[in-house]
Parts: sequence; C-alpha cells; structure tokens
Amino acid sequence: MNIIRRGAIAVALLLAVAGTASAQLRFGLRAGVQTNALHFDKSTFDSENRAGFTGGVMVEFLAPVLGVGVDLSAMYVHRNVAVPDAEGDFSGHTKGLDYIELPLNLKWRIGIPLIEKIVSPYIFTGPSFAFLTSKRAINEAFKNKSCDVAWNVGAGVELLKHLQVGASYGFGMTKAFDAVGVVNKDGILDGRTRCWTITAAYLF
Repeated sequence: MNIIRRGAIAVALLLAVAGTASAQLRFGLRAGVQTNALHFDKSTFDSENRAGFTGGVMVEFLAPVLGVGVDLSAMYVHRNVAVPDAEGDFSGHTKGLDYIELPLNLKWRIGIPLIEKIVSPYIFTGPSFAFLTSKRAINEAFKNKSCDVAWNVGAGVELLKHLQVGASYGFGMTKAFDAVGVVNKDGILDGRTRCWTITAAYLF
C-alpha cells in the first residue's frame, strides 16, 4: 500500500505540471510490443518472458515553450510469460496474461531549432499501474497479483509533429505474483515484472 500511495503522490505532482497555463492538449492512438522478464529471489529460477502486445489511447499535455508536461495512456496489454510449475520448473510452460495498464509519464520534448517541425526527441519517466483482467491462479503453487505497479524510464522521437516512436523500460515496484505451498519451502517467495516496451503513437 505504501508503494501505491507513493505512486498516487507522483501522479498528482505530474498532473500539477500538466496544469500550467497555455498547455497544449492532444489525443492519440498508441500500439506496440512488450517483452518482460520476471526476476526471482534465486537466480536459478530467473526467466525471460515471451513478447506480448499492447494497444490503446493516450492524451498529452505539454507547455509549448518548454516542451515539458505529461502523457497518460489507457492500454490493453497481453503478456505471454514463462511461468513455473508446482516444482519451480519453467521448461515449456507459458501463460497469457491480460492487463489494463495506466502509465502516466513526466515528459520533455526537446525542441531543436530548424528541425523540430520534422523531428523532435523526447524523454519521459513515471509510474504505471497494470490491473489484471485474466485469472489470478497460475497453478496450485503460484497466483498472480491483481495490480502490478512499475516505474518507467524511456526515450523516443516525434516525427512531423504527429507520429511518436518510443521505447521504455519498466522497473517492477510490487510483486507480480506470489508463490504458495510447496514452493515457498524452497525459498522462492515472489517475482517482479521487468518490461521493455516499444510503441508508436499518432497524435491528432
């Protein structure tokens, strides 16, 4: 709960930045791919997750002179993840997980004279809240968390004032799932999600 409270405070601060006078408001469509890795307490059980996909809508508020503001997205995310069986074996075990993800980022679009109407780089960072919409149970030993909180850091470019292509890495702040029963006896307590996300967005 402390992490969620901190995330809520960060959201409020980012929204305060977006509320500056003369901020530009734009809406858009966003889609891309997401590759995840769950890191466990024992490196023996580290796993690289399969690629998934994401798509949804976004809104962007930026101050026109400074190029600083926020963007907020509402995304459907499908992750094809490697999961352990009751004995902790990852070999050949995959599961599709569906989420509604709400990333909110502080964003700085860097205007470069002469070329900014053609290409403008940007950087961003902020919290992301992913709410599980598929079943929680993986098997008798593992159960997914209903909410997965991460912190994203990324960069990208805006082309012709409308098309944005970016990449980000999400650091898991909460446990993505819990281990129960026999696996806990081996000390495998929980996992955290690490996500590489590459997206393209068109802003109107």
